[in-house]
Amino acid sequence: MAQEFDVPLLLLSQLPRTVEQRESKRPELGDLQEFGSVEDGADVVMFIFREEHYHERAMPKHRSSETEERFNYRYDRWIEHGERIRSLAEVVVAKNRRGPVGTVTLYFDSDSTKFSDLA
Repeated sequence: MAQEFDVPLLLLSQLPRTVEQRESKRPELGDLQEFGSVEDGADVVMFIFREEHYHERAMPKHRSSETEERFNYRYDRWIEHGERIRSLAEVVVAKNRRGPVGTVTLYFDSDSTKFSDLA
């Protein structure tokens, strides 16, 4: 019907929790398998990925066999990485029948849930 009336159809979906168990939390086309033919029928598939969301939940913990110095080093690296990715979001164009695929980095304002040009 969308093609007949020449209007876009937008389908939003939350990814399954299995993504949470993976080492890399970056979404992939295979994550849509549970949703039947969504990926097959789509002309464009895009994902929004915010590493900051996962990074905040992965604060380093002091290991029993670890020196205070080593822990502080890991913690400082974690803080530095968090500062580099703060307020960044990626739009991952994973499928595009009529154009290129790739990733675009955007600025994300969490207070207003607004995405904007990184510049």
